[in-house]
Amino acid sequence: MKAYVLNEPGQPNNLQLQEVDKPVPDKGEVLVKVRAISINPVDTKTREGKALYKQLEADPPVILGWDISGEVEAVGEGVNYFNVGDEVFGMVNFPGHGKAYAEYVTAPESHLAHKPEHIPHHEAAAATLAALTAWQVLVHEASIQPGQRVLIHAAAGGVGHFATQIARYFKAFVIGTASAKNHEFLRTMGADEQIDYHAYKVEDVVMDADIVLDSLGEENAQRSLATLKNGGKLISILGGATEAVQAEAKKRNIEAKNYLVHSSGEDQAKLADLMREGKLRPHVSHVFSFEDLPKAHQQVETHRTNGKVVVTVA
Repeated sequence: MKAYVLNEPGQPNNLQLQEVDKPVPDKGEVLVKVRAISINPVDTKTREGKALYKQLEADPPVILGWDISGEVEAVGEGVNYFNVGDEVFGMVNFPGHGKAYAEYVTAPESHLAHKPEHIPHHEAAAATLAALTAWQVLVHEASIQPGQRVLIHAAAGGVGHFATQIARYFKAFVIGTASAKNHEFLRTMGADEQIDYHAYKVEDVVMDADIVLDSLGEENAQRSLATLKNGGKLISILGGATEAVQAEAKKRNIEAKNYLVHSSGEDQAKLADLMREGKLRPHVSHVFSFEDLPKAHQQVETHRTNGKVVVTVA
């Protein structure tokens, strides 16, 4: 099969399309014929030699990627939930070596869910790492409740546009930050209030949030403490809840923590249900062919993408 191999970290063109052995599903695993792959910021950082690169380097060949949608080609011993021919999607082996930039991928069946029938593969692939992050942060970590005020930073981005819709689904009041040109997009995603971060400091206009989802880092997390009410929660997906931020949060009776998404077929299935019901809609702004996958990395690195960047595999 063909797969993109990263022989050494660096620029997008360091991703080389090569012939490698097709994987064989182990016990509890399925072999998926990949139809679409989603590209995330963690992909580009790992390609540069940051993020998870050291972990992947210990298990050559280094094949990046975690987000897939496709069809079950074969099943290993003990697989009960999926059958050959089933259409599935999910974030596989994260944090670990997903090896998703390939025509075929093996994954534990517990990392996958059945793809909603009416959702095309490129949209399903988009609703994996980013959507799981939003779901796990808001549902498992923040215990979101109806009527709460939820501040979502970078709300037009990959995680942000899913978090906006999920918070709306739970009947929260959603406040999203984005540049002014993206405010109409936020409204279509369900944001009740939009803040232009170029024109305003968020801490000057939001002072009573119950939950903050930070995706920008320590400085933003520090400033966001002032937006939270007593007993509020700040959860950062980019390591923004440093010791200094947590210490300041404690003084304000605020819970501040970092969170890293993990593979979960159970959570993926709940997202699939929302998609079937029309409550969750992936927004794919750029689609690249498998041969142009390095260009997808370049698009992600512009940091100016609404929603998601996806690669289709013929």
